[in-house]
Amino acid sequence: MSGQDPRTKFSSEDFPKQEQDVPGLQDKLDPKPDCGETTYIGYGRLKDYKMLVTGGDSAIGRATAIAYAKEGADVAINYLPAEQVDAEEVQQVIEAAGRKSVLIPGDIRDEQFNYDLVETAYNKLGGLDNVTIVAGHQQYRNNLKGFDTESFTETFETNVYPIFWSVQKAIDYLEPGATITLTSSVQGYNPSPILHDYAASKAAIISLTKSLSEELGSKGIRVNCVAPGPFWSPLQISGGQPQSKIPTFGQKEVLGRAGQPVELSGVYVHLAADESSYTTGQVYGVTGGTQLD
Repeated sequence: MSGQDPRTKFSSEDFPKQEQDVPGLQDKLDPKPDCGETTYIGYGRLKDYKMLVTGGDSAIGRATAIAYAKEGADVAINYLPAEQVDAEEVQQVIEAAGRKSVLIPGDIRDEQFNYDLVETAYNKLGGLDNVTIVAGHQQYRNNLKGFDTESFTETFETNVYPIFWSVQKAIDYLEPGATITLTSSVQGYNPSPILHDYAASKAAIISLTKSLSEELGSKGIRVNCVAPGPFWSPLQISGGQPQSKIPTFGQKEVLGRAGQPVELSGVYVHLAADESSYTTGQVYGVTGGTQLD
């Protein structure tokens, strides 16, 4: 038997309670998520591709950027300036894999920055084959009255609007065979009442995946989406979940534990690689067992 038992591949022990201010740093997270720094093995599936990843400093975005590089791609990552220390760690891993790394700090809630981000990535990488949008904002509220217009707006400005802005610019550069990969969530299908705005934004991303794929398919550009379940990340301990839920985070899933970001990265690679050339408009769930319906 060569496969590992998915229940015990990573720890199912309780996480220690901990809290950080938004946006949260992976450098200070305990335990550190496995983003494939030493565990992901590439096979050249993205040799010489040029990739842009938002939220590439930590957790899912970090694992994706690292996997892209280990598969042979040059990678530009976007992140908030406050996350510089995490971004520099990713840069070291990408360059250790022998690939070019471009760091582009900035706030994707700013419309013009999104246009500049894509243009900068294209120019510094010398091309663009894929845009992967991972960066997101998640803040729980105890009840409906705890949500306010400002926080609801921030969630959509972070999670939804940048898709429009970055894709509008990217299609100036993407050629037939290129791909766009979005990031939704299990929350887009099974929303929690403490995450009304986040869940709604993730449902919007599912819809955008389908509508964008319909338009861009005629240009030979594929658009797909990944919908993660509970993955260990700085997002969770910086307001994404109540502190009371942190120790047993993910343990209610069928597999009995939270996911580690490296367990998602292969899906992002598959959707960007030519092996999925007949796949567009699809949402891939990586949830630990929760059904997407």
